[in-house]
Amino acid sequence: MNILKFLTAGSVDDGKSTLIGRLLYDSEAILVDQLEALQRSNRKNDDGTIDLAILTDGLKAEREQGITIDVAYKYFQTEKRKFIIADTPGHIQYTRNMVTGASNSNLAIILIDARKGVIEQTIRHSFLVSLLGLPQVVVAVNKMDMVDFSQEVFDKIVEDYKKLAAKVGLENVTYIPVSALKGDNIVHASARMPWFKGSSLLAHLETVDIPVDTESDHARFPVQWIIRPQTDDLHDYRGYAGRVSSGSFRVDDKITVLPSGFHSTISKIELLDKEPETALAGMSVTLHLKDEIDISRGDILVSSANQPIVSQQIEADLCWMDTKALDPTHTYFIQHNSKVTRCRVREILYKVNINTLEKEFDEDFRLNDIGRIVLKTADPLAFDLFQNNKANGGAILIDSRTNVTVGALMFRANAD
Repeated sequence: MNILKFLTAGSVDDGKSTLIGRLLYDSEAILVDQLEALQRSNRKNDDGTIDLAILTDGLKAEREQGITIDVAYKYFQTEKRKFIIADTPGHIQYTRNMVTGASNSNLAIILIDARKGVIEQTIRHSFLVSLLGLPQVVVAVNKMDMVDFSQEVFDKIVEDYKKLAAKVGLENVTYIPVSALKGDNIVHASARMPWFKGSSLLAHLETVDIPVDTESDHARFPVQWIIRPQTDDLHDYRGYAGRVSSGSFRVDDKITVLPSGFHSTISKIELLDKEPETALAGMSVTLHLKDEIDISRGDILVSSANQPIVSQQIEADLCWMDTKALDPTHTYFIQHNSKVTRCRVREILYKVNINTLEKEFDEDFRLNDIGRIVLKTADPLAFDLFQNNKANGGAILIDSRTNVTVGALMFRANAD
């Protein structure tokens, strides 16, 4: 059973947490003690029913204010698929939280209030989803009960969003009219919208195709640990432990170690007490090579047939996550997979006004700003472009003084 990771995004009070609560409630994915806590809660809707948003409100401030502040993760499954949901904040000041939630997602549900249509926050979230390369998008037009389940209202929003999708570069977009409060088209098809011929939200999530990259040409294996027991019974044992970040490796595959450039061949793959012929993306394994090569944590084993870029100057999109502004004179740490090295921001090319999508030329880079920069790293990085391979095309910036993560990076070009 495969796993679908998705996030919900939308403006404040669009009903993101209620939608997730309804999804869990109607699919009977709530534990008995959670159900009892719901029924004891003082938070009710206007019609006296339970406020299902409580299911995702983990922080005390969220429960008191009725808003989402942090990213809340929920897990549930049906007979067809397992799900990990990221409920992300709608407020502008929590843009960094949404980027965090989207970084590991396969699909985004963008909520639009049927009464308001496409607004600035819709543009903002759609741009972020496009920037982070999510392959599937569902536009859930919520609160259809407040516009009398009008097909005309829904069709107008779809028409407006298609223009936005074309502008920001979103391709696989599905449109579903829903009422999270009433449960229409969330788990079960709505009898109050017979004009809609598509599937319910859950039915779509259960069947949407999420491709998995298993091409051996795209194989990437960041080394996390060198296993060298040096005991009498394992005197010659030398294994390289890590997680296959993309593609797949097979025994006898020719590989290249980067950044050194040495070549070898895989002699054995270990997975716990088994020795499979193939290691797929997401599997944590130990690889053995036919040649004795000097390999360290932070090196990456790749398919010799399709190698990533090796460079010390990188053009990247940056989402700034710290309350202190970016300081181009300061040396930061960059962590790319298991490799950590020092770097500096050589140039700020531009910032993006994510309400208008216009480029702004400003040297001031502050919390939640997103733009394009040029980095210079102390050591070479072996990376792919983010749009070609997300698993090997992203990194984080860390403040070397405080060890705080201050930025998320998406590599876009070799700047050499």
